[in-house]
Amino acid sequence: MKFLDQAKIYIRAGSGGSGSASFRREKYIEFGGPDGGDGGNGGSVIVEAERNLNTLIDFRYRQHFKAESGKSGSKKNKTGGSGKDLILKVPVGTQLYEEDNNTLIYDLTKNKEKFVVATGGKGGLGNTRFKSSTNRAPRKKTDGKKGEEFWIWLQLKVIADAGIIGLPNAGKSSFLSKCTRARPKIANYPFTTINPNLGVLNMNHKEIVLADIPGLIEGSHKGVGLGDKFLRHIERCKTLIHLIDISEKDILGNYLKIRNELSKYDKNILKKKEIIIFNKLDLIDMSSVNEKLKEFKNKVKKSYEITSLVSNQNFDKIKKTIYKKCI
Repeated sequence: MKFLDQAKIYIRAGSGGSGSASFRREKYIEFGGPDGGDGGNGGSVIVEAERNLNTLIDFRYRQHFKAESGKSGSKKNKTGGSGKDLILKVPVGTQLYEEDNNTLIYDLTKNKEKFVVATGGKGGLGNTRFKSSTNRAPRKKTDGKKGEEFWIWLQLKVIADAGIIGLPNAGKSSFLSKCTRARPKIANYPFTTINPNLGVLNMNHKEIVLADIPGLIEGSHKGVGLGDKFLRHIERCKTLIHLIDISEKDILGNYLKIRNELSKYDKNILKKKEIIIFNKLDLIDMSSVNEKLKEFKNKVKKSYEITSLVSNQNFDKIKKTIYKKCI
């Protein structure tokens, strides 16, 4: 299923039904009086978060959504039926924005959480409502109110326990496929991954959701490469798994490039827990590895792990580290 994390849709709540201007007409009853019923209320548009969804693809090919309008009132003081609410299912982590795509309306962060985004119109009043001691046969009735209607934006921010970040070709997709049953596209060229991929790491009867975040290069926050399109997915991750290709010349520089991009997007991201993993040990000799790591440790006072996804070196230890950081 294609990943889609943003969609613009038009929603319209149902209008209320009109009231009835009816009079009682029965044999042998000379003055029956008014008996017009009220109109039914229009249905509302409700957005509901669903844990089993992970994309907004359902809103790509259909953009207009309308709730049912209320029925008109009728004689014998019968109220018209109310219109059915329209419930739109979206993934957990979806945010609702106004048409400007900047003003937040609501943030759906829990499974089965609901929000009424457009309220249906109230039904009109029948002429029975206007009967009084001075007006015994009112002909007045009111029409139903129109339901709310407008364009909104849906933006999905993936909610994951850990986000896998790093420069293109660092091995993020391979790492995800080794940890989980996810089967992302893997190839030896930059920007193989153009959409976030999700997978679940099962350990000690716990499920840890991992997200492969693509497109991070120097200048991403300005639109370079895939741009800042996927940076927002990092906001919801509890832990960052920073994957670095140890065969590259400047591993420290590559590490700092990504950290700098995150800082320019949102400085609070740098406060998240971080797991640094050096990958591709199989491509260089150990003396070069030790030399590079020594230089890295002198500048960055953080613990790290080393591995080769080809040989699965230290991989069990890495999964345990992820478990401890995320639980």
